[in-house]
Amino acid sequence: MIFNIKEQNGSVLATVSGRLDTPAAVKAQQEINPLLEQADKEIVLDCKDLEYISSSGLRLFLTIRKETASKGGKVIIENINDEIKKVFMMTGFFNLFEIR
Repeated sequence: MIFNIKEQNGSVLATVSGRLDTPAAVKAQQEINPLLEQADKEIVLDCKDLEYISSSGLRLFLTIRKETASKGGKVIIENINDEIKKVFMMTGFFNLFEIR
């Protein structure tokens, strides 16, 4: 499981772990459905255990962002490591999300 989802203080916390490469992103597409159903809330993606993200993984993050934007919610990304931060900077994703 890549996304471990639970509700917390009116927000939705999704802990993202492992390698979010292309094969994992295909599987994780099903796992994010509960997030998309709650896209009107604040969604916190905790990436402290995320080791790697590919373009397919970035697309999942973008899907979550688009759905929350259309439903009035918000996405916050927490605890990204330096390597993933570099990927976010190179792709422009750093400016698309609130990152803590």
